[in-house]
Amino acid sequence: MQATISRPVRFEHHYDEAIGIGVASPRISWQTTAEPGFMQAGYELEFDRADGTQSTGRLESHEQVLVAWPVAPLASRERVGVRVRVYGDDGVASAFSETGYVEAGLLEPGDWVAKAVGPAWDEDPDTDRRPPLVRREFTVTAPVRRARLYVSAHGVHETEINGVRVGDDILSPGWTVYGERLRYYTHDVTDLLTTGQNAVGAWLGDGWYRGRMGFNGGYRNLYGADVSLIAQLEVEYDDGRVDTVATDESWTASFGPILESGLYDGETYDARAEQPGWSSAAFDAAGWTPVAIAERDPSTLVAPEGPPVRCTEELAPVAVTRSASGAYILDFGQNLVGRLSLVVDGPAGATITLRHAEVLQDGELYTRPLRLAASTDTLVLDGCGERRWEPRFTIHGFRFAEVSGWPGELAAGAVVAKVYHSDLERTGWFESSDPLVNRLHENVRWSMRGNFVDIPTDCPQRDERLGWTGDLQVFAPTAAFLYDVSGMLGSWLKDVAVEQLPDGTVPWYVPVIPGGDSWTPIDPGAVWGDVAVLTPWTLYERFGDTGILEQQYESAKAWVDLADRLAGDDHLWNEGKQLGDWLDPAAPPEDPAAALTDRYLVATAYFAWSTRRLAETARVIGRDADAAHYEALAAAVREAFIAEYFEESGRMTSDAQTAYALAIQFGLIPDDTERATMARARVGELVHAAGNRIATGFAGTPVISDALTTAGTVEIAYDLLLERECPSWLYTVLQGGTTIWERWDSQRPDGSINPGEMTSFNHYALGAVADWMHRVVAGISPASAGYREILVRPQPGGGLTSASARHLTPYGELSIAWVIDAERLTVELVVPTGSTARVELPGREPFAVASGAHRFTA
Repeated sequence: MQATISRPVRFEHHYDEAIGIGVASPRISWQTTAEPGFMQAGYELEFDRADGTQSTGRLESHEQVLVAWPVAPLASRERVGVRVRVYGDDGVASAFSETGYVEAGLLEPGDWVAKAVGPAWDEDPDTDRRPPLVRREFTVTAPVRRARLYVSAHGVHETEINGVRVGDDILSPGWTVYGERLRYYTHDVTDLLTTGQNAVGAWLGDGWYRGRMGFNGGYRNLYGADVSLIAQLEVEYDDGRVDTVATDESWTASFGPILESGLYDGETYDARAEQPGWSSAAFDAAGWTPVAIAERDPSTLVAPEGPPVRCTEELAPVAVTRSASGAYILDFGQNLVGRLSLVVDGPAGATITLRHAEVLQDGELYTRPLRLAASTDTLVLDGCGERRWEPRFTIHGFRFAEVSGWPGELAAGAVVAKVYHSDLERTGWFESSDPLVNRLHENVRWSMRGNFVDIPTDCPQRDERLGWTGDLQVFAPTAAFLYDVSGMLGSWLKDVAVEQLPDGTVPWYVPVIPGGDSWTPIDPGAVWGDVAVLTPWTLYERFGDTGILEQQYESAKAWVDLADRLAGDDHLWNEGKQLGDWLDPAAPPEDPAAALTDRYLVATAYFAWSTRRLAETARVIGRDADAAHYEALAAAVREAFIAEYFEESGRMTSDAQTAYALAIQFGLIPDDTERATMARARVGELVHAAGNRIATGFAGTPVISDALTTAGTVEIAYDLLLERECPSWLYTVLQGGTTIWERWDSQRPDGSINPGEMTSFNHYALGAVADWMHRVVAGISPASAGYREILVRPQPGGGLTSASARHLTPYGELSIAWVIDAERLTVELVVPTGSTARVELPGREPFAVASGAHRFTA
């Protein structure tokens, strides 16, 4: 059978051209399109290197995802073109794919000569400091073959060459555990250089590095008091010579037009203080001052593993009104994360103020949920004509914006909202016959977009925005369907391991910052700490990446070993601080951990589940002795859980939905049939007794729908999904929510806002139900790692007459669409080349299908 390679090969988890990667032997993936049933029997890789073309010849293998690099490793800066062809069982070779290119970054500390440079003037480290500019001129002496800018910062930066912005990323280099891992980006700047005099310069901002971060007023200078640029421009001429222009003592600094800038508070920009041409040659820099050198160990500089934060969409206001004060109130129709972009003209000194909020009360911005985040941007005009402006070093979570001080009437198109988040490749789509369910799914996706801003955060609007580990742990399966998060989360998990305490404790959030009495010192807590085990497994399951299991194994093992020590000989984790089923609707506002379900039951259930997953991880990566040990431990914890938390009647000591849901989904149900039957029936009884309203928190909500499905009561799961009264998923939709809320009643039925301190309208954790929608409503899930084998099992219900889903798996596009008409279920299925599927339809025996398009009825 003839096959074709549908796009150039990919390297590691980079979905576009891999420039400046930090892996000397990057793994290679490709996707094949062929006639139904085609299976790859072998492949040949061809490498175009400076010293000639290398070929592997035909290699016998079915593998095509994250295949090991088979030739000599890349050297720093080396660029290689790679293409592949595949062979079918009949021995016929495909044509070679298009060439994909991979280019190494600076792989060794000794490759770096750049120093960290910033302003040398005196600053008060306890206040907002004015962001600087830094610059240097240099000469290009001959025609340029290629030029690369390797750039990072203490703080955040935007770099320019000859007056042109380099790249389209913002808030770079992002947020990592800076002391041990500071990311740098590589840019191709060949086209920005000219023969003769050139200039390079950068805007600098505080960002996460030294800006105000955290609760109750926050903390400054968490990683250092300086703000500095680290830049290395390497210019390779046609004759082979290389000039390097690096940050050093020869650079100079000056104030720019940004007066203040913070991630929480916003930015103030005075256009009258601009210095036109400052990043171009021939600029008069007589008033600029020498820079200071800050400490930076080049061994801590690391290349990115996922995409940067970029603008992915622009939204115009859907409504413009006036507040009582006369300010414009802009409604963008969608709770989003980003910032406003203005086109404005006005007199010098005119001041435009932009305030942001997620909700309105009485026609005005309601900012109390922002806590101590000012979320305000200010532009002072210079009177020099029309300009386009948006802030540089801040970002806001909002649906509504107040614009005051606008000169004249606000014209259509003068203000747009630009949506910013990590520019992940979208991989998942879902739709059903119910518009409210579809809007719920969109709400989940928008919450993910708003909270995947370099790290996975808990909320994008208030003075927090931290990488809460438990939130990500429960949401990771949903995230991995909707977007390709493999590189981004693989990088973040490295920071989880870095921040993990020597005893194995995983922090509540990563990177770690001071958290006041509630979160400092760090305590081990189930659900949150289990991210170390469960999220690497999710990435393996969804992307076929055994490397992530290897990378995170010691971290995962340390967490389970800690839980084992804390549980002791009885294998019950029944001591210490636990958040349990956080934000159970029944919990009092002042104690969100006081849920209906015993917090130690939750802890022990997660101990059993993570131990079981760790055993499976050990098996996959060939650590069989460890696997046997953790299999035995998981079995012991299960028996202890059953003995402690199940009564003879089959009821649990916490007669609550979360207790049963965890027991069912984590395989902790008693073996005897009578008690098991009772437990499975009880979870549905409790859901109906609650009027199908949500009665679960962060631990129970991600598993309750699956538990009902596993228990054979999928119709009750639909009752839960489709309930409209508070608390429920559709209540938030009917209240006009366009993202997932932190509290089920963040907005109350009377339209008032929940008075609790934690009241975010953009908080993805409770949107983890979307994974159930993909797997059960639409009916597609991975049956083996990376969707090599697919389970197709749609379970219609709830009166839905159709549903569909698409997912870009590592092997290609998988899609399903089903329709019910006159009691007949018709299913359209497309299985990607390289995968097979097991199909389970109501009323039919399971059967297997190969790749290709299929149509079934039941």
